[in-house]
Amino acid sequence: MSGPSERLDEPGDKRQGDKLRCDACPVMCYIAEGRTGACDRYGNFGGRIVRCDPLTILEHRIKTGGEVVPFAGAEEPWTSELIDHGRPFVTAIGAGTTYPDYKPAPFIVSQEVEGVDLVTVVTEGIFSYCGVKVKIDTDRHLGPETATVRAEGEAVGHVTTGEYGSQMLSLGGVHHLTGGSKAEGRVTCATLLDLCNKKPVALTIDGGASVIVEAGKAPVIDGKTEHRMRVGCGSATIGMFATQWRGLVDEVVVVDDHITGVVSEHQAGKVLGWEDTGIKIIGRRSTPGRYFKVSEPGLGWGGTTISDPLSILGPWNAAKGARPGLSLLMVSTTGEQFAYYELDEELRPVEKPFPERLQKSVRLIEENCEPALCTVLFVGGAGGSLRAGVVENPVNLTRSVQGLQTYVTVGGAPVYVWPGGGITLMVDVTRVPENAFGYVPTPALVAPIEFTLRRDDYLRLGGYAGAIRTVDDVLAQGGEYFNERERRQAPAGNPWPPLQQLRRWPSGTP
Repeated sequence: MSGPSERLDEPGDKRQGDKLRCDACPVMCYIAEGRTGACDRYGNFGGRIVRCDPLTILEHRIKTGGEVVPFAGAEEPWTSELIDHGRPFVTAIGAGTTYPDYKPAPFIVSQEVEGVDLVTVVTEGIFSYCGVKVKIDTDRHLGPETATVRAEGEAVGHVTTGEYGSQMLSLGGVHHLTGGSKAEGRVTCATLLDLCNKKPVALTIDGGASVIVEAGKAPVIDGKTEHRMRVGCGSATIGMFATQWRGLVDEVVVVDDHITGVVSEHQAGKVLGWEDTGIKIIGRRSTPGRYFKVSEPGLGWGGTTISDPLSILGPWNAAKGARPGLSLLMVSTTGEQFAYYELDEELRPVEKPFPERLQKSVRLIEENCEPALCTVLFVGGAGGSLRAGVVENPVNLTRSVQGLQTYVTVGGAPVYVWPGGGITLMVDVTRVPENAFGYVPTPALVAPIEFTLRRDDYLRLGGYAGAIRTVDDVLAQGGEYFNERERRQAPAGNPWPPLQQLRRWPSGTP
């Protein structure tokens, strides 16, 4: 993440010999003609600082629900022809920043949509306070909770809670970015950048697995690609499919790291009139038919360490229904592992060829398992400096966002704004256009952020009235960083405009 520029501690003059100072971030690079700064996002071209990536305008159809109108691809910059075949949305991708924070956002754009006069304020925010939450669909044991997650040997985050069929990682944050060694901050920033730009990242977990994570793709755990996430825990699987097994097999055990299910004891089995089988499960009995801790977490059956499912069974009890010939199906929560047994004369389970009559039920478990994917959510706090580029009194913007008067997007993608103080947002990176995220070597991530609200509300909040421009003017004239304008097809499912929200409150409602 190093670049060809020199960085000086003191800003000094904007020129140093043939080099030009870039003040788009705190690094303050001095950049030679024809070269780029340390972030590779700004360069000195023709004696002026130029934003190297184009300003991105997304195109939406006027009518929602239809196909978007195709237009020039990403490699074709805007050619001075105004868009008239749809509804444009000026994103913050390629817009530039508000740094050093005293000035208005790079673009404050007005647009009338269905009779509503809207303003969209766009800027590329420098996020020192940011990270990603990673959801990995798998039954495999990745590592104990709070275990350190590493990239290139550096600590970049930790394992957090296991959710339903998924393992969660929390990566980044200001302490890893700025609170450790320079190598830790550099690697953390590079890891976050690649994850947010939907690139694969190799991670290792202390005391656990290695995993390759890529947003929207299947995880690769210890060299093995995951294909399915579980249909449910063992108990839920019993509840879902008990009727499929009634009359075809005498007992079913669904092996699971968390809650192993036994159909004859389970409430679902009791409702169906299932007979007792005298089975004994080695584990901690919770409620009838539900067992915890049958094994340690691992890479075996149902996310356990088990390779032989019979290892969780104790002696069968003839007094409670066990008999020679009793049939037993053992299956995992994804249907990937399954086996069939019958009790011999000494009430010991003996594996038999898997019967055709049970094939359908195992396939049904597999069919109900969704594809295993990695989900990457960018999480960032929009701080005072960023907000100061939107309105003169930053707390007004915070209150407007919290009051649902201002609609927040990241590269045109809808976000979830956390309740409570500040503007802490979360966005699915697969809904953001390609290569929307950047970095500065402070280190910090750079993310596009847009604030859309009614024009009268914007002025009431203390917005920069003199900086408001029309979409046509932005397309024709560009901005202070002299970069090209580029039209892209809006990702499917990202709405524009948010008229339902923006019409919800009369102007001036707190």
